[in-house]
Amino acid sequence: MSTGTERTDTVTQGPELDLPASPDLLPKAKGTLPKGTAWGVFVASALVVGGILAATGFSIGLWVVLTVVLFAVATYVLSRVVEGARKATDRLVTVVVSAAFGVAMIPLVSVLWTVVSNGIARFDAQFFTYSMRGVVGEGGGAYHAILGTLIITGLAAAMSIPIGMLTAVYLVEYGKGRLAKAITFFVDVMTGIPSIVAGLFAYALFALIVGPGVRMGFAGAVALTVLMIPIVVRSTEEMLKIVPNELREASYALGVPKWKTILKIVIPTTAGGIATGITLAIARVIGETAPLLIAVGITTGVNLNPFDDRMATLPVFAYYSYVAPGIPREPFLDRAWTAALVLMVIVMLLNIIARIISRAFAPKTR
Repeated sequence: MSTGTERTDTVTQGPELDLPASPDLLPKAKGTLPKGTAWGVFVASALVVGGILAATGFSIGLWVVLTVVLFAVATYVLSRVVEGARKATDRLVTVVVSAAFGVAMIPLVSVLWTVVSNGIARFDAQFFTYSMRGVVGEGGGAYHAILGTLIITGLAAAMSIPIGMLTAVYLVEYGKGRLAKAITFFVDVMTGIPSIVAGLFAYALFALIVGPGVRMGFAGAVALTVLMIPIVVRSTEEMLKIVPNELREASYALGVPKWKTILKIVIPTTAGGIATGITLAIARVIGETAPLLIAVGITTGVNLNPFDDRMATLPVFAYYSYVAPGIPREPFLDRAWTAALVLMVIVMLLNIIARIISRAFAPKTR
């Protein structure tokens, strides 16, 4: 019998690991292509394809396509040999995605270049300060159409943004049962309404109220409102859904009412996304021609009253300048292209304003 306090621990040793005795026996890592290799391969591919097509018949489109294909194959093979299969696949996918992005950018760049190159000729002070009253050939401008577009679009935004946002808040925060399902169904239906149907609806509505043959700016604003509301509802609804419920629950735990939680926490959290959705809705309708052609018409002078008679708008102004030009034809076409350019500039400014609003109302992280 042992009376001491000594303790003997038995340690069982496992099998010894067979480690390589020399670093030379370790598997060697794959290499890495030098910087600039991708550009070198791309230039070489372009030269090879260009040389082949120069002998058989050169085509810019075919040259670009074959250059990208040869560049992708050469990059994959070279990377497979030097870097391994995994890195080669990564490089190949990068080339494919970049090529797809380039293909998607071709129509956008083409439209921008065409509109700017054709519209810059009349992008002058006279175009922004003169109307077409009394103008037959050269000269004149779209001052009346610019004002009409801003007034009608502003009225449409003033009507559709509150309705759309409140509808989205109801669907996300309060909506349950048949009413919410019915509203969702009608919003989905309104999303697919053709623009000309909205114009016919506005014209029929005001024809019943005012009389047949009515043309006024407010009717056009109502038509644009019908087109804007579903876009505002859908974009705002999706933004409100991504707000974590933990934020709402934390606010409720502090005793904040639900309406104040929505106003002070939920909406400011998604202000950037909501502003972007509203901007997209405005950009969607600001270039509509069919509903304004039916409900508003066209005039050659300035009319700032949307409740009285016809008004000019940039889309309709460009449409008539193109399909019904006078003699000589060129001044009318120049004004049509410049009107399209002005519309693009307005949409760009709206996007900038949306960015500023989103930064101003976004939650502060510091």
